[in-house]
Amino acid sequence: MIRDWSASAAGALRGSPAPVTHTLVVLCCLVFLLGPASGLNPAHGSEEELLAAQRAYFRRWGVIPADLFEGSPGALLTPATALFVHGGWVHLLGNMLFLHVFGVMTEARMGRVRFTVCYVGCGYLALLGYAAAHAGSGQPLVGASGAISAVLGAFLFLFPRARVTSLLPFLFFLPVRFPAWVVLPLWAALQWAAAGQAADGPGVAYLAHLVGFGLGLGYAWLRFGRAAAVSRRGAAPGPGRGTAARTRPVDRE
Repeated sequence: MIRDWSASAAGALRGSPAPVTHTLVVLCCLVFLLGPASGLNPAHGSEEELLAAQRAYFRRWGVIPADLFEGSPGALLTPATALFVHGGWVHLLGNMLFLHVFGVMTEARMGRVRFTVCYVGCGYLALLGYAAAHAGSGQPLVGASGAISAVLGAFLFLFPRARVTSLLPFLFFLPVRFPAWVVLPLWAALQWAAAGQAADGPGVAYLAHLVGFGLGLGYAWLRFGRAAAVSRRGAAPGPGRGTAARTRPVDRE
């Protein structure tokens, strides 16, 4: 449903191909299905053997802050590899839903190259920022939420008046529609509040969400500035709740 925008302009963006967004979704799903976190690949064994394989997998491809700042060349690659690793089904599906909902229009507006730079670059820096704040931690961090949060930040700048469908607990989870300039800052505020209460153990890396959101917003502002005003009206459905989920062996962002 289009609000305060021409149907032709809205249809052009919403109907535009988004090869980068779709490729990222497919890659994340394939990595998850083939890895031990899905529990579907018999090569990783079962029960204790599977748990050991998962722990080794997360430590190999995830970000370990304590290792990252020891100067290991291999560790410097982990903020990029961790973007494609997820700790469980809920973690994966929630992230991919957000990426698909907000990524298609953002990629169509930004263009493939700029969108890729925003996603990978801001996602890398979001994990790096989290690692810097927990430099002594030996807990692996995995997930694309930092990069997806950057997409949300860019979306907010490019489409602040887009209507976002949200599920509010105090309204019995009935779907309601609010402008992005209401929903996304509220989401960021909730991440900020949660980050202040987060423990050091396994869980959700809210700080990575905040860093990614701010970087994505700043990137869109630097790249588009006042030119973004022509595309700041539209509509996009999407969930109004965070995507991150709890995990036993790793931090998720």
